[in-house]
Order: sequence, then structure tokens, then C-alpha cells
Amino acid sequence: MRYVEEFRQPAAVARLAERIRATATRPWSIMEVCGGQTHAIMRFGLDELLPEGVSLLHGPGCPVCVTPAAAIDKALEIAATPGVIFCTFGDMLRVPAEAGDLAEAKARGADVRVVYSPLDAVKIAEQEPDREVVFFAVGFETTAPANGLAVRLAQGQGLKNFSLLVTQVLVPPALEALLAAPDHRIDAFLAAGHVCTVMGTAAYEPIAAVHRVPIVATGFEPVDILRSVMAAVRQLEAGEARVENVYERAVAPEGNVAARSAVEAVFEPVDREWRGIGRIPASGLALRSEYRAFDAEARFGEVKGECAAENHCIAGLVLQGRATPDQCPAFGAECTPEHPLGVTMVSSEGACAAYYLYRALRETA
Repeated sequence: MRYVEEFRQPAAVARLAERIRATATRPWSIMEVCGGQTHAIMRFGLDELLPEGVSLLHGPGCPVCVTPAAAIDKALEIAATPGVIFCTFGDMLRVPAEAGDLAEAKARGADVRVVYSPLDAVKIAEQEPDREVVFFAVGFETTAPANGLAVRLAQGQGLKNFSLLVTQVLVPPALEALLAAPDHRIDAFLAAGHVCTVMGTAAYEPIAAVHRVPIVATGFEPVDILRSVMAAVRQLEAGEARVENVYERAVAPEGNVAARSAVEAVFEPVDREWRGIGRIPASGLALRSEYRAFDAEARFGEVKGECAAENHCIAGLVLQGRATPDQCPAFGAECTPEHPLGVTMVSSEGACAAYYLYRALRETA
């Protein structure tokens, strides 16, 4: 693996920005589908290096942000059940729902524990055989392999007190849902490199072909992102629409075969509700019937309810690339990371959090 600094060199960034300016002859709107990429764009000011007319749209690339409120409410209900240890990643603690958030539940006495891996939750279940241990399985395709392995490990150990509350989502169906809107402004996508590292790029090829949009798999450093913008602009200017990989050091066309096998063995596609977007067909993962014993919804009841509007914040529009965070009247005033109104300000990968942090730094520099 090369040094990170190699992909942050100012001279290389400047050359790529100049090539984009020399290539673009028309306005183009390109959506990055990763919260990590959004933060890199804002942190390094990459949006300001692009020529006028080439704009970046921020998509639903934050798994915390798209987890529906109904799933959080179910998590709160389970966490409040006597005898339950509810395990979660730390970035889910403050995600709001009708009944509050997991941080508040923990403060009220629920046994909510932050873990770094679902395997940690399996270990807790082994150590606490008289208690139910539930892991909140959120995220895109990147977290699914470890969650699948956790289930198989629990099965192999004969654990009867371990289960997953699954809200896993899949990226390709979300892209199709965004493109299905008749008034969308998306000319091309920058696909998340870590998702492609796991799943490969084949699932994007039908989307590029049917909708005539370039899709470029890329990483998270300034050179990565500008290379992908350059590739997308070059395709658009030439009237092409195909899947292209500029994150060669991490992404293979077939992805990680072992990780994909772990996902496919344990999970199957299902319709899933996305906060701020709605229900998208075959956009989620659920445990296969042979692993139903490890499904928290089978033990504690199903997640019910549709995504409701979040007060007057525009997180849904931000997640669909229809608005930028600074277009929200509450941004930076009524809505801040300390007092967030919506998930895109709560999450460390949210677009509103990125704007709040890095736009403020730019203005004071």
C-alpha cells in the first residue's frame, strides 16, 4: 500500500483540476455516493477547484443517515427489554427517532454497549449466557460480511442468546431509485470504493447501460476523487456511459470473493425503507430462513412504520442530492452538531456535518 501523502500532493491535485477545466465544455452534475467522499471533498476544498458548471451532488452515502426512524424505535424497544444487552457501533448512539436515541436509553439505564465489531457482540453473548445480546447490524455492503461471519460463528458455538437487528442496505438499488425520479439532476456517479472493494463493479454495469450514466469507482483522497471526476467528465463529453475503475489499488472487478460469499450465504435481498428516500425494492439484506433463529425481529417483533418527515429539516432532500446543507434555513443556527435536527448533522459521515465543520474552517482561514 502506498503512502497516503502520495494521493494528497498539491501538484497532482492542481494538474487534475486543470485537466478537468480543459475537458469540460458543458455543465455536468456528478453525485458522489459515499459520506467519506463528501467529507474529503469539503475538507480539501475540492468542490472549489472544479470549473464553473461542473458540480458535485451529495447522495445517500451515509449508512447511519439512511437508517429509518422505525428501526431506531425498535432498537430502543429492544434495549429497554429486561435482560437485554444491546450492542451497536458508536455512530448510532445519537441517531434520532420518535422515542429518542440510544444515548438517552443508555442514560436511562438500558445496557447499551458500543462495540467495534459484531464479533465483540458474539463474545459478550458467550460471556453472558443468561442474557439476550442483540447487535445492531447497520451499514452498506461493507459491514455485511462481518455481520454474516458473526452469525455463522454464533451458530457454530451453539449460542442461543445472540441475534442481529438487521437494517443493512445495498447501494445499486438506491442509485436506480434516484435515477427513476423524472426530475433528477444526476449525470454521473462516483461509486464508493469500499463498497466496490467488497462487491466488485458488475452490479453497476446494468445501471450505467440502461440509464446512460457513467459510474466511476473511486477512493477517498483528493487525487482519487479528482481522477474520478475527470473520468466521469471525459465519458460525458464523449457521450459514453460505462463503469470505470480508478481505484485500482483496492478494487477488483469481481470484488472480494470470500467476503461476497459470506454475505450471500447468510443474507438475501429484501425491500428496505431508507430514511429521507422511502421504500426501495430489493435494496436491503435480511437473514435467510436457515438463520432465522438469529434474527432479532423474530424474537422481539418486526420493525414497523414508514419514514416520517423530520420536523422542518431538509435531510431527505440532501440525501437525494436535491439540496445542499447550506440551503436549509436551520443549518448552522438552529441545527448544529451539538443540537442536531436531523441525521445528516448527527452522523460523522453526514453531509451537513461536513459542511458545518469544513465550511466554517474555510471561512475562518
